Amino acid sequence: MTETLERLGLVPFFTQQLADAGMLQDRVGRVVSVQRSNSTVFSGSGERVVELSSALRQLPAIGRPTVGDWVILDESLSRIDQVLERKSLFKRMGVGGSNEIQPIAANIDILFIVTSCNEEFKESRLERYLALCAEAGATPVIILTKADLAADVDDYVRRARTTQAGVAVEIADARDPNTMAGVRCWIDSSSTVALVGSSGVGKSTLLNTLAGQSLTATGEIREDDKKGRHTTTHRELHMLPSGGLVIDVPGMRELRVADISQSIPAVFDDIEQLAAQCKFDDCKHEAEPGCAVLRALEEDRIDSRRLSNYRKLLRENALATATLAEKRAQGRDFAKVVRQAKNIKHRNGES
Repeated sequence: MTETLERLGLVPFFTQQLADAGMLQDRVGRVVSVQRSNSTVFSGSGERVVELSSALRQLPAIGRPTVGDWVILDESLSRIDQVLERKSLFKRMGVGGSNEIQPIAANIDILFIVTSCNEEFKESRLERYLALCAEAGATPVIILTKADLAADVDDYVRRARTTQAGVAVEIADARDPNTMAGVRCWIDSSSTVALVGSSGVGKSTLLNTLAGQSLTATGEIREDDKKGRHTTTHRELHMLPSGGLVIDVPGMRELRVADISQSIPAVFDDIEQLAAQCKFDDCKHEAEPGCAVLRALEEDRIDSRRLSNYRKLLRENALATATLAEKRAQGRDFAKVVRQAKNIKHRNGES
């Protein structure tokens, strides 16, 4: 294995999937960015822009290469032939009413959820990111930026820690390398970190400070509405000079969830433990008699905002997951019709 591949994060999980170790010389690489019809891949022999094979182009978005994927190129080194099995995938439902899962970043170890100490900070948004992170199989770290502008930083830290039991919270001035020790301790030589959060919270500045050089443009939150300007326009994987990799993800205005039934309990463990004590197994925690969750709410043992967000994520996930299941069923039905038509055509001797 070359030093370049090691720096790109190639570990045995991926090399064990190779039928021929000789592929490591040139044909195995990692996707560092994705354009409309091409991908930029870095391999042991350098960086190249490549196309997708016809088979990959026909797959839904979830099956096509995304930033962070390890891939195998064809012998001409001009086309991606195969995407290796992922060890993690941060994804969301597509935007604008799309019913397709959109992959955001593959094979990440740590998810830095970046938020700022001002009006942009929202516990419910953090809980949404945390649920998607748990589903992805990555370790979450909440990064609080712009702490120098806050009157009470400790209050933001306290609020951040209420979003998930035991979640790590780090404070950083994204412009000051001297405040980055807590952030840097999460990045080792082979780890891949994804930076997510709203536009303008300091993700790109954080990346530049970690790298010790300007890798991407930066912007500021607008003072009139505290909403950020989009400075990162596409997802891209960067190698840090000190080791480790960072994927900078543009601010996402929509963060729709699907298939997170197994990860919601990880974020809302306090509510899930109470739910297990409810009188009825199918309790919706709305008006049912013997509801332990509602009793805890009345006794101020849980927060009404947190319970409301828990219910919201459950409803949204149920709806989206049902829609995905229906779409998959329709696809299977269509494929069955096509196969039947081909069989009839073959029996009739048609070419």
